[in-house]
Amino acid sequence: MQKEASFVKIIKEHEGVIFKITTMYTDYRDDQKDLYQDIVYQLWKSFDSFRSESKISTWMYRVALNTALTRLKKSKRMGNSVPIDQVILKQTENYDPEFEERLKIVYKHVKELNVIEKGLMLLLLEGKKYEEIAEITGLSPSNVGTKISRIKQKLKKQIIKE
Repeated sequence: MQKEASFVKIIKEHEGVIFKITTMYTDYRDDQKDLYQDIVYQLWKSFDSFRSESKISTWMYRVALNTALTRLKKSKRMGNSVPIDQVILKQTENYDPEFEERLKIVYKHVKELNVIEKGLMLLLLEGKKYEEIAEITGLSPSNVGTKISRIKQKLKKQIIKE
């Protein structure tokens, strides 16, 4: 029972991690819910193997990203192609419509990136340092820096075109 309570507490404390990944890698609300369940299931299955060698959020990102990428590969094999819904942003007390609009534009363009670029930008937007992104993705910190720099240039060109 202690294990279950600990797991539920961790999920509740870090559900934003899961929500962000499900939002970034799915197009529809139902798919988002399914992916959320898949991620929680995979986290539960690997909960005993977490060795506390990294932060719990780092471990969760790794499991969540791997689950999302695996699901994406399966869906591509099936040949399903659907248009992307508008990104739904959580409303805050200090609602700033101009900021929200800019954020929607950024997320729209991030969703158009390939799966690796999308994951790197998601982690960067989450405020992760290059070292932590490297730990999550398995890339070297210098490779992370190089890739992120190129992605930023790519996004800047796309956003300026709008």
